[in-house]
Amino acid sequence: MKRLFAILFMLNINIGYAQSLEADIFVQSTVNRASDILSKNISKDEKINGLKEIAKETVDIKGVGYYSLGSFRKNLDNNQKKKYLSLFESYFLKSFSSRLSEYTNPKIDVVGKKVLNKNYTIVNSLLVATSERPEIKIDWRIYTKNPENPLIRDLIIEGLSLARTQKEEFGSILSSNNEDINVLFKTLEVLPSISFLNAGISNFRSTVLIFR
Repeated sequence: MKRLFAILFMLNINIGYAQSLEADIFVQSTVNRASDILSKNISKDEKINGLKEIAKETVDIKGVGYYSLGSFRKNLDNNQKKKYLSLFESYFLKSFSSRLSEYTNPKIDVVGKKVLNKNYTIVNSLLVATSERPEIKIDWRIYTKNPENPLIRDLIIEGLSLARTQKEEFGSILSSNNEDINVLFKTLEVLPSISFLNAGISNFRSTVLIFR
């Protein structure tokens, strides 16, 4: 009986391992999927729709949204939180996919990873240099609490966290308007001028152009 339990235990471990997705493999697969879409001879709208689907599957949009809101989140009631998440998702997908759809096919190679804890892994990658741009370091903060479904929580380009930059942008909007969440709602509705991908563009203009 003990031997039977031991065999079953080992089977469970092997099954769990087989079902898990390593963070570095996940990132390379995500990059390859996006590159495939960008390299296709299809319309911009078709590229945008394809990129949106990839983002929905691979980015923790809810987690990024709440992080971007910071401590202001605790001041919202349930209805406001629901509205914020809905607006943020729409805003994020629109700005993310529209921005990327304009770029030519980028080549990004995963070169390493560092497991921080059971919930987070940093995946290191390099955007391959071309005649128009130097090599760029891109680190991916991957949420791995569910190893079967890792999700992107942040991109760190040449040391600059895009999620953190966006959090600062949202904080600035709220602090400048007496913490009125409706002002942020209107900003998200009207103009996706800042995004997870191009947040802080003035701070790293040369870096944001990496995908061209």
